Amino acid sequence: MTPKQILNKWVDAFNLADADSLANLYDDNAINHQVANEPVIGKIAIKEMFKNEFSTAEMVCIVENIFEDGQWAIMEWKDPTGFRGCGFFHIVNDKIIFQRGYWDKLSFLKQNNLPVDF
Repeated sequence: MTPKQILNKWVDAFNLADADSLANLYDDNAINHQVANEPVIGKIAIKEMFKNEFSTAEMVCIVENIFEDGQWAIMEWKDPTGFRGCGFFHIVNDKIIFQRGYWDKLSFLKQNNLPVDF
């Protein structure tokens, strides 16, 4: 599969709040680094991260653009409220080995009535 196809599967699983399916798209030793947070290392930890996040806030990913460059898929996204971000996914052998996401944590916490913890 191409990185873009893998990323489309990721978006589908994310929008279903399906942490198990999301985790299956990652390599066992993958790193997910949302720059507003500490990196999460390993498929099992990434799965737990998604479970925790889905239980905390309703999240929807609306794709604005997906770009592909070699082993990389890059996505610009928004949610139904217009909150925006972007993500970079390094994909090798049909598995995400590294992901980095950029979004405004303070705006996210306020939008979801969550405590500001930093």
